[in-house]
Amino acid sequence: MPRPWRLAVAVSAAVLVAAVAVHLGMVFLHVAPSNTLSKQHGEGIDDYVYPEFEQNWKLFAPNPLQQNIHVHARARVAKDDGSSETTGWVNLSRMDGEAIDHNIAPSHVQQNELRRGWEFYRGAHNEKGKAIGLRGELSETYIKRIVMLRFGRELNGGTVERIQVRSATTPVKPPSWSDEKSDAKTEYQVQPWWQVGSADIPGGWDK
Repeated sequence: MPRPWRLAVAVSAAVLVAAVAVHLGMVFLHVAPSNTLSKQHGEGIDDYVYPEFEQNWKLFAPNPLQQNIHVHARARVAKDDGSSETTGWVNLSRMDGEAIDHNIAPSHVQQNELRRGWEFYRGAHNEKGKAIGLRGELSETYIKRIVMLRFGRELNGGTVERIQVRSATTPVKPPSWSDEKSDAKTEYQVQPWWQVGSADIPGGWDK
């Protein structure tokens, strides 16, 4: 192998090793008990970990999640003639489910982007739906960008100006052999309307 190629391979390997070391270090500090480094750099660690690399123990919890949560969104669209239209609710979670069904190798985005994003949003807001600090604001931006990736700037013959999201939570029915009773009624939590800016549109995030 020519020397320039060997140098390029060596540099690439060094960069890869450094990137892996940084990633493992960040995740370790996130899950490790509180220490001097995590106290001094906690905000930077959280910014790196959330929402894509968050670690939790829900799978092993004494009472695992027993609800199906779907995320819906709708848009307020401005038409060229000056009129406006509010679209119907679109089940974004169902879109992901349909993309995963019968797919032997579904992508990480299809499986986790919306689900983890919504968990991030719920964890960064209080019971009244108010954002908790910077994480709350970041989670709103993250959800807006996910929705705009699905809707696009132009929708139903107009321009998307505002979006609104809601969650639809339905309890999972107990198995037939169980004596447990469960109400299968779906409960909705509707969030406020959000203004869409250029930074929320694909292609405009770096502006």
